[in-house]
Amino acid sequence: MGMFDSLKGLENGIAASWLRNETILNNVANNDTPDFKASGVEFEELYKQALGDDDFQFKQTRETHMPIGGTGDADGVQGVVVPKADTTYRMDGNNVDIDQEMTDFAKNVIYYNTLMRKINGQFTQLRMAIKGQ
Repeated sequence: MGMFDSLKGLENGIAASWLRNETILNNVANNDTPDFKASGVEFEELYKQALGDDDFQFKQTRETHMPIGGTGDADGVQGVVVPKADTTYRMDGNNVDIDQEMTDFAKNVIYYNTLMRKINGQFTQLRMAIKGQ
């Protein structure tokens, strides 16, 4: 296991958050487009499934280690854009709910900033270990 393997999940989360941002902005930009169907991004549930159903997961770093809990291998999980075609709010066939999109955007900004702070904290710890402080 490499020194930065623990950052892979955070990196994937940031990529998914960025994709969600682009998707939300696309939905907002097409708010007045007839028959436009909004999209969303799935990531967190896919990541959770890749880790397994147990509450606490261990990652097996060597073949000789005993596996405990789910596989813990969620390094390859990426965000997936999925259409929200199940609802239509307006007569023109468009299903963009601008209030929901703005709420999702605000939540996503908080999520993105939290992941960035976590990554910065990881590098701060590494810097402190290198400097010996």
